[in-house]
Amino acid sequence: MSQKNKRAIVTGGTRGIGRAIVKELAAKSCCGVLFSDVAFIYNSCDECAEELQKEIGSPATKIYAFKADASSLEQAQATVADAVEKLGGVDILINNAGITRDNLLLRMSEKDFDDVVSTNLKSVFNYTKAVLKPMMAQRYGRIVNITSVVGLIGNAGQSNYSASKAGVIGFTKSMARELASRNITVNAVAPGFIETEMTAKLNEAQREALLRNVPMARMGKPEDIARVVAFLCSEDADYITGQVIAVDGGMTMC
Repeated sequence: MSQKNKRAIVTGGTRGIGRAIVKELAAKSCCGVLFSDVAFIYNSCDECAEELQKEIGSPATKIYAFKADASSLEQAQATVADAVEKLGGVDILINNAGITRDNLLLRMSEKDFDDVVSTNLKSVFNYTKAVLKPMMAQRYGRIVNITSVVGLIGNAGQSNYSASKAGVIGFTKSMARELASRNITVNAVAPGFIETEMTAKLNEAQREALLRNVPMARMGKPEDIARVVAFLCSEDADYITGQVIAVDGGMTMC
């Protein structure tokens, strides 16, 4: 398949890492290197979606926005069907949708646990299932799931988030085994501490405490994640599947 002929769907595309991924894929498209058109899924902030479309859309790069609850299989199937119709197919899926509801387990509500698992883990099932038929029919696909370093090492106060992200890793490896014979690769990227709206809420003492565990002694940027995602979707990564790539400044090195 030509590198200039790929169509991507990105969930959770309006903020932070998701936004950077959409922009990275669109930038590669403008250069005629990797992709053609991009569709992103979002669940809130219509203004953010419109702004993103205006910022990166061009005659050469069509950007489509679809509003949906990623934790709903029915909505995932409907939005993928709409996106495939607009894009003319789908070659790449980036599962990025995610939320946090942090608390110590003693104080965590059942709803906070269920909401995080539904959004962060079930959404990966929903959208992966929705793209499988077109990808399998064309015998080509690239799926990249955004997990987290806390899915690898855990984190106090994030049992729900850690469990959901660890589940994404297990799901990634299982799908890689199921789909390899159809030329569909499935990989995961595990961000460390990244400069986003979430980490912007930390005070100086909290930031310093976090950075003590990062050998590079700084937070990463959403663009650091987006570039690795784009690589995994490129032909340079055709023989990579079932892998978890930590982009974390050395935080989880063995």
